[in-house]
This record gives sequence, C-alpha cells and structure tokens, in this order.
Amino acid sequence: MSQNRLNQINGIPRIGDQAPDFNSPTTHGDLQFSEYNKDSWVIFFAHPADFTPVCTTELVEFAKNKSYFDQKNTKLIGVSIDSVHAHLAWVQNVKQNSGVLLDFPIIADLDQSVAQKYGLLHPGESATAAVRAVFIIDPKQTIRAIIYYPLNVGRNIDEVKRVLTALQTADEFKVALPVNWVEGEKVVVPPPKTLAEVGVHDNKDYERTDFYLLKKDLN
Repeated sequence: MSQNRLNQINGIPRIGDQAPDFNSPTTHGDLQFSEYNKDSWVIFFAHPADFTPVCTTELVEFAKNKSYFDQKNTKLIGVSIDSVHAHLAWVQNVKQNSGVLLDFPIIADLDQSVAQKYGLLHPGESATAAVRAVFIIDPKQTIRAIIYYPLNVGRNIDEVKRVLTALQTADEFKVALPVNWVEGEKVVVPPPKTLAEVGVHDNKDYERTDFYLLKKDLN
C-alpha cells in the first residue's frame, strides 16, 4: 500500500500527498473538490466555528485579499463542522457588520468526513472543532504546504500569501527562497552538484556567500 494511501487512512495527509477528494454541500452548492481544484491552485482552510470572533476576522481578511489570490490563479475554500444554514447566516451577518462578502465556498462538514480526511481534529485541542489549518494545493492536486494554528491564535494571511507566491516562484524559475523572502527579492540558486558547476557559478553575476549559497535577481 502506498504511503499516500496510508496517510489518508490515518487522517494525516502530508506535503507531497494527493489532496483527498470529497463531495460536500457548501455555501455555493454541492462541490466536488477535485473539479474545484482542476487547473488552479487552492487555499483550503479550516476554521473552528461560525459566529466566533477570531474566525470572523480571518475569513474577512481572506475575502479582502481575494483579488490577490485571483491574480495568482488561486481559489479559496473554507470548511468547518457547521451546517450550510449556519454558514449562510454567518456570511450575511459578516456582510452586514463589516461590508465584506465571504465570496468563496464554505464547506458544511457536519459528519466530519472532510475533517477526518484532512486530519483537522486534534483531540488535545478540541474533539468537536477543526483546528485552524491551511493547505496550499497546486493544480496537479498535490499538497504543497500545510500550516496549523491553535484555536486561540488567528493565522497570518500575509504569510499564506507569501508561501503561495514562493511556491509558484520556485516552480516557475526552478529556484529556492531564503528566509523571510517576499516577492521581488533575490532568490537562492540551486547549489552546484559537480566541480564543473562550481566553476560555472563562479562566472555568473550572483551574490555569493560561499559556493553552496548563491543568490540572484529574477529580473
């Protein structure tokens, strides 16, 4: 049995795994996740509950940044263990109080099937509410990054955007990204694998710390 399949059975999908598929009711109607994820990146995120303060601030911030994600060919989708009716009432309440429409699907996961597939229930934190998880999934439906937060700490949407952009940059230019990297800064050149490559790197316009740590501009 493949490691990917074992991970899904154990409810712990990992980076590099295929994103578990599901069909669930959402605020945008029934949704087949593999179709939603087709040909685009997806930010799939879990929140503990509707009508709660921290979750409200988070989803409002995701919604405010939707145009950024659209530019990055990235769709948003949320999930919690609440009903569609609760989601719809919350969306309307948020719009009334903040003027912001949560214009992306929110999955109603009352039977916890999605939470189980994505390992969102951490009994030490809560047996009935999903933790604050973020999965960044590429167009090949591969999980590329996972970020977990506890129930009492809101996530950093700027960091989610930074990681998404870093992954897309790494894929496009075949580079790595250094600590605290943000779009427009220098990237890390893959280290040489042979003596010949060391010489080639020496002759290029790179910022050199040592033979194994070289940076360059993408411009």
